[in-house]
Amino acid sequence: MPEDRPPYPPFTRETALQKVQAAEDAWNTRDPHRVALAYTPDSTWRNRDTFVSGREEIVAFLTRKWERELDYALRKSLWGFHENRIAVRFQYEWHDAEGQWWRSYGNEL
Repeated sequence: MPEDRPPYPPFTRETALQKVQAAEDAWNTRDPHRVALAYTPDSTWRNRDTFVSGREEIVAFLTRKWERELDYALRKSLWGFHENRIAVRFQYEWHDAEGQWWRSYGNEL
């Protein structure tokens, strides 16, 4: 899968919206390899109390996440942008193996 992921900064409102939609679309595939390619090889994430570094760890983290978060569905909306930065609000929902549904909200820069 190619690493070329336009649009590139500096962002306009239109290109920021395109970038946010592309991210939402990728996450909703629930394909950890596809999602990981959207991040730099040396990315560092924090998810609650878990720290992840690099694409291999991102793939492993997302694989574990989507094994337990069934029917995961994400929605992102543009919150703000400036030059090479984008901020989004997100919500996602999923259910566990027992059928309990969960929804989470947050902001991402």
